Amino acid sequence: MFALPLGDNAQLRPLEPWQAQEFLDHIDRARPHVDPWIPWATFSTDLASATAVLQGYADQQAADTRRIYGIWRDGTLVGGVMFTKFDAASGVCEIGCWLEADGAGRGLVTRACRALIDWAFTERGMSRVEWSVASGNTRSIDAARRLGMTRDGVLRQRYPYRGVRHDSEIWSILSEEWAPGAEAPAAEATVAEATASDVKAELDGLMRTFLGAFTNTGGSRPNVGVVREVFIPQGTIVSNAGAEPVVYDLDAFIEPRQKILTDGTLTEFSEWEVAERTEIFGSIAHRFSEYRKSGFLDGAWFEGSGHKTTQFLRTPAGWRMSSLAWDDV
Repeated sequence: MFALPLGDNAQLRPLEPWQAQEFLDHIDRARPHVDPWIPWATFSTDLASATAVLQGYADQQAADTRRIYGIWRDGTLVGGVMFTKFDAASGVCEIGCWLEADGAGRGLVTRACRALIDWAFTERGMSRVEWSVASGNTRSIDAARRLGMTRDGVLRQRYPYRGVRHDSEIWSILSEEWAPGAEAPAAEATVAEATASDVKAELDGLMRTFLGAFTNTGGSRPNVGVVREVFIPQGTIVSNAGAEPVVYDLDAFIEPRQKILTDGTLTEFSEWEVAERTEIFGSIAHRFSEYRKSGFLDGAWFEGSGHKTTQFLRTPAGWRMSSLAWDDV
């Protein structure tokens, strides 16, 4: 049975029905981290249902329509990748991924997905690899970006989940855009370089998510609560734009901003980075950013700019912000 090394004591291997108990144990650990983004948390609740999920993939692999693989780190199943759709006749396939908290922040999914994409293009002659993701799943969107994919569009209210219809974003990469074998973990040095690149990409994603949490342009609803997801629970945010610093915990920061972004006080608002410098030191990192912002405040258009300094920590759930301070120009 093949095992593809991913670095960091991890391997990519087939995930088969006889491993259903191990799969179920893993899903029980991963459930809080992956729900509602993937169906395993809903469909794999006992040994019978977990076996059925893996048996379904085994049957579909025999028909050359779907495949599933697990990621093991230090001998423990921590996640996986799969072809959720594989249509050799049309030359189009779709890949997906999932990961429990203990496997996050190490670049494992990125390297595993690269292996699947490389095989699809170079061995099977596929023309297009797709990535379908719920619009709120920022981790998966960041993974698509790291893989060099392009956002094709949004399918509005594409599917229901627990009584709510969700939008799906479609990302893709074409065979002519793919460099065969690029960034394969052939040696420890290559793995280290890929890991550093993956960490930087993860930090970029955290900053995009943080800034995007306040956007309410075009009638969109801000998602200020996502700040809790990108920060550690004890995180602090400091405004140094006035005469004295104002220090917030997460709740004190989120609540007033949620209000003004939804009660008509601040509309058509967006904030974005225009320059940054990021330094990574093992399991800690620092970022210095220049940003701009614009919108209507009490009906009057304004534009502004400023600087942010952000500290990051690698946690069992992946990289998170620990503190952020800003000063408006």
